[in-house]
Formats: sequence, structure tokens, C-alpha cells
Amino acid sequence: MLRIRRYLNPYMFMFTVAVILLFIQANLDLALPDYLSRIVNTGIQQSGVESPVPEAMRQETLNHLALFLSDADETAVRSAYTLIDPNTLAADPYEETYPLLQEQAIYVRQDLTDEEIDALKEPMSQALLVVSALQRAMDDPEAAAQMGGGGGAFDLSRLPAGADLFALIGNLPATQRDQIASTINEQFSALGASMIEQTAVIQVKAEYEALGVDVAALQNSYILRIGALMLGITLLSAVATITVGYLSAKIAAGIGRDLRSDIFRKVESFSSAEFEKFPTASLITRSTNDITQLQMVTMFMVRLVFYAPIMGIGGTIRAIGKGSSMWWTIAVAVIVLVGVIAVVISIAMPRFQVVQKLIDRINLVAREHLSGMMVIRAFNMQGFEEKRFDKANMDLTDNTLFIARITAIMMPVMMLILNVLSVVIIWVGAQQVADANMQVGDVMAFLQYAMQIVFSFLMLSMLFIILPRAQVSAERIADVLETEPIILDPANPQRLNGSFTGTVEFRNVSFRYPGADADVLHNLNFVARPGETTAFIGSTGSGKSTVVNLIPRFFDVSEGQVLLDDVDIRDVTQHDLREKIGYVPQKGVLFSGTIESNLRYADEFASVAELETAVTIAQAANFIKSKPEGLLTEIAQGGTNVSGGQRQRLSIARALVRKPPIYIFDDSFSALDFKTDAALRRALYANTEDSTILIVTQRVSTVKNAEQIIVLDQGRIVGKGTHEELMESCETYQEIALSQLSMEELSS
Repeated sequence: MLRIRRYLNPYMFMFTVAVILLFIQANLDLALPDYLSRIVNTGIQQSGVESPVPEAMRQETLNHLALFLSDADETAVRSAYTLIDPNTLAADPYEETYPLLQEQAIYVRQDLTDEEIDALKEPMSQALLVVSALQRAMDDPEAAAQMGGGGGAFDLSRLPAGADLFALIGNLPATQRDQIASTINEQFSALGASMIEQTAVIQVKAEYEALGVDVAALQNSYILRIGALMLGITLLSAVATITVGYLSAKIAAGIGRDLRSDIFRKVESFSSAEFEKFPTASLITRSTNDITQLQMVTMFMVRLVFYAPIMGIGGTIRAIGKGSSMWWTIAVAVIVLVGVIAVVISIAMPRFQVVQKLIDRINLVAREHLSGMMVIRAFNMQGFEEKRFDKANMDLTDNTLFIARITAIMMPVMMLILNVLSVVIIWVGAQQVADANMQVGDVMAFLQYAMQIVFSFLMLSMLFIILPRAQVSAERIADVLETEPIILDPANPQRLNGSFTGTVEFRNVSFRYPGADADVLHNLNFVARPGETTAFIGSTGSGKSTVVNLIPRFFDVSEGQVLLDDVDIRDVTQHDLREKIGYVPQKGVLFSGTIESNLRYADEFASVAELETAVTIAQAANFIKSKPEGLLTEIAQGGTNVSGGQRQRLSIARALVRKPPIYIFDDSFSALDFKTDAALRRALYANTEDSTILIVTQRVSTVKNAEQIIVLDQGRIVGKGTHEELMESCETYQEIALSQLSMEELSS
């Protein structure tokens, strides 16, 4: 993946925005369990009362609390509240909320900061617990007996029923009041600060009821408010999710587009040597399936590679904050989960590495089957081809099924871990609630955080599953992109000037294919001049096509020089070189489109008259006119809807449209009958009299009238001259000629 990381650079802004949105989304998602906890703890259990520091209380309540506050705490509490008298302007805003204010004065909390309220929570909670305990002792003698007393002269268990404890305690010395408060608080010390506050809140609720507050409305208002916050957070999270999905798709599609474009351009620069390294079927797979794999993993990585760790780490921190005593449940689940992922990946990784090669293989077999359909049918080899395809198909299927079976295990195993974890958390959490160490809402939040942590690992595991295959695809793509073509343009190219004539000279040229041990062409020397036809003839494998393929630099010579007008072709750009050449290959290649679009491949600005002239010279005019659409006749992919001879004539016409100074016909007349061949050559010589023509052929009749015939045998020139000269001096040419024509035909 690192080898093609530069393709992410143009999308770094979108990637950065996506990461920021993922961070926001993760934090929003992590906030939801906390709000759920607040709904359960505060909204349901505490009836919407949020703090042990009441917003309002009766005068007598504050006086009772003051008995058990230190001087500093009493001063802080009294300064935090304002006494509101009934039937005053100050009372008007509060009478509806606190109906008791119509009858007596109450204390209303001032507008305090969160820090000031937090500072009052502990002393207020402890004082509220003491006051509530004493109130129960006054109302229930049995409760007084259970609490005992402060020791010394004041014993709650021996007080007469109906006695005003607060009045009595108010007359006691401060040390005894502190002793009573300490004795009562010791009974609640095991609860912890959180549970003490929750218990104190119950007393605040009772105080609100005494003030005439509609506690049910307060509860509903709190639940609706927190629920609205949760809904808003969910909507924001959804917006972030959709935006990240859009950005990830855009980044993935853009990278895929850029990779396909660069691969296509790179392949265009390949010589035949590079095509031997990367077969056509493999290049197709790399340009399609491999890039699809990278697009998919890019999308997953943008969406998950940052989101999942944030959720995992953030969920762990928040879960421990909710229930530090249950951290071990998540730790055990994560260890088991990581173990399962490691085992699955270690088993599946080797199989991922061969998937793309198997896809290459099935593409190769399918391509050969489709392109060779006529031959397969002619030899009744359908059964053999079916077996060959089935073998490739089954290899890919078996490998894919193995990977699918292994990865399919992960989901049920992870769900089992998830469910077991849920049961353990509920079991342990119930014990914590029973021991007053946790609240029910905190257990529920802890459970949700645990689910988020496990799902974050589940998301990462999906990434680990697709990443190995994508890594293989990335390496295959990088191999193509990093391949340097053997044939390169010079750093300081020469220009083929306007007086270019088209003289082609081979000077001491030898050539061997890349990786080969021996030369296939040996010390070739000849000159092909403008206005003349130079023909190459020889037995199969003698090197005829290789010779002409050196001129447009489909290969570079191993030794010697190929010169155009005394300029080494390696000193000019490939574009300038090929602009001077009209090339017709052995196999006529047509592209999907129309006859006209194929002809304009040579010159898109050619006029219709020029196109018609070219097809007339190429002897293609009759069959084009026989088509109702004429030049607009559709050509199927590969030219499969025209005959081999028609393809060759259209290929020749395409080269003629360019009107180049050099023509190369690489056995381009092989599919033509003798009559058409002769007519085409006559028209060709008449209309290309100033051009250099090089013809590769097996037919002696095609080259009889050539000004120069070069006879090749095993890569060496064994004869050079006209037909008459070679018939006298070259034994190889004589053998070829006599095998095709009679002496009478040869001498005519």
C-alpha cells in the first residue's frame, strides 16, 4: 500500500475533513450512553432532580441543615441562597413554581456556576442525610432506637416521642452536634460519594414536594430535555456519518480513477518486452479487479481506521469511569477477540495472496476461449476447453470458499463473545447495584460502552480481512506503475526536419529479444530509399517482421543503428518517429465504432474525399458501397463483423489516410486473393511514388516488381537485389520462388 500512497495526496483535504468528522462522530456516539445513564439515574430514579443542592428550600430546612455544617460551609450555603418573602415583587417569578411561597418565605438558590454548585454538593449531601435521619427518628421510634445516639447526655433512643430533635440539638454544644452527625454519617460511609449524593437527592425531592413543586412535571421535563439532546446528537452523528461516507466514496473513486488512468498511460508506453512480463489478461485484472479491491479498502479505511480506535479507546476510558470495578470484563473480552482475529488472519492470509493470480488465470482462459471460438469448434475441443475453464474456475471457487468459511466464523464467534460479555456485565453490575457501589444507569452505560468497544474491534477485524487482499492488489498495481519501459525518449531529442525524405538505413544492426541468449538478427545492412519498394522475404522465423518492427521502435536494436535520413531513430521522440510512418500489422486490427472512425484513427481531420481515395486505393470501396450506411457502417469490437481480407484492406486504407513518407506493410496482403493483391499493389505504387515502402511477405508475386528484395535466413541477409538478380544469385530466393510459381510465371 505504501508504494502507491502518493495517490492519496490530491485528496488530503477531503481526507482531513473526513478524519475530523470521524472524531466528532465518535465523540457524539460515545456521549449517548452517558445521556442514557442520566435518564435512568436522574430522570427515573431521582424524578428529574439533578443535584443534592436544591434550587429552593424552606427556611426551617436551611436552619436544620445549618446545625450540621461547619462555619465555613454554613457561610457558603447561606451566601448561595436568597430569602424570598411572600407577597413581594421578588416572589412573583417563583410563586407558580413554588406554591408554598404564597404562604411563607423560602430560600431560592442564586445563579451559581457549576464549580460553585460542585463545591456545595458534599457538605449539603452529608447535612441532608443527617437531617433526614433525624426526621425519621422523630417520626419513628424504632428508627431512633436503630440509630442509637451520639453518646454522653444525648441518646436518640431514650428521647420521648414527639420531641423536637432539631430544637434540642440546636441547644447542644457544637462538639455534640458534630458527634451526632458523625455517628449518622458513619452508617452511610460505605455507600461512596455517588450513592450519598443520590440518597441526598431523595431528600431534595421530598423538599420540592413540601414546596408544592409538580415533581411529575419536573421528571417529564428532564426526560424530554435529555431525550431531545440524545436525538440531536444522533442526528448530528448521522450527518457526520453520511458526510464521511460521501467523502470516503469520493476519495476511493478518485484514487481508482487516477490509478486506472495512470496504468492505461503506463501500458501505452510499454514495448513488447514489458507485455511479455505482464500478460494481457493480468493487465486487465490489475486495471479492473485489483483497483476495485483498492477502492473498497480505501473506503473502509477512511471510514473505520480512525473511527474504530477512537471508539475503542474512548469507550474504554468512559466505561472505566462508569464502573472501575468491572474493567476486567472488557479486558477479558478484548483479549479473546484479538486472539480470534489473529488466528483467522494467520490462516486466511496465504489464501488472500493467491486470489488475484487465480483471477488472472480465469481471465486468461476465458479470453483465449472467446478469441479462439472458431478454432475450438473446428477441432471439436469444446469439452477440453470446458475442463480447462472448470479447473481454473474451481481453483478460484475453492480458494474463495475457504476464505469465506474462515471469515464467516468470525461473526458468530464475536457475537458469542458479545453476548457472554453482556451477561457477565449484567451479572456483575447487579451485584454492584445491590452493594450500592453503582447505579442502574451506570451499569446500562457500562454495557453500552462495552458493546461499542467490541464493535470497534469487530470493525477493525473486517478491515484486517480485506486489507491483505488489497495489499496484494496494491503490490500488483505498483509493479506495473513502477516498471520503466526499455524504450525511452532521449533527454535532448533531435527533430526530423521539414525536408525529411524517408530514407531508411540499417547499419550493422543486430538484435536479440530481452532475456534471450542469442541474437535473432545478425549484422544487417541495407538502405530503403524514397520512391522505391523494399521487400523482405524468407522462410517462417527468419526475422522479417522483427526487422520492420525495429523501425517504429517497437524494439530497440542490440547493436548498430537504424537511421532515418541519417538520424538515429533513438535520437528522436517516439511520437515524431511514428508520425512519419504508416504501419499495417500482420493481423488487421479494427476498433469498435464505424468504418469512418477507424480510418480517421490515422488523421482525425481528414476530409471525406481523402477517406474515399484511401479506401479506393486499398480496394475496399466496393464492399463499403455495398453497405447501406457506407462509411458509417458499424464495426464490432475487433472487427469481427467483417472478413479477414476486409479487415486488412481497411487497415491499409487507414495507413494511406495518414499520407506518411514511410509505409510498412507487415505481411498485410496475406488475406487477399491474387487478383485483389495485384490491383492493390498497382494502385499503391501509383499513389505512393514518393514514399519509402517496406513490405514483408511470403508471396513472391507480391515482391516481383520491388526495386529491392532482401532475402533473410535465420536472421541474416542471404540475398539482396531485384527479382531477376536474386533468381540468378540467391539459392534461398530461388527455392522460395520455385515453390510458389512456375518458371514461366517467374520470367513473365
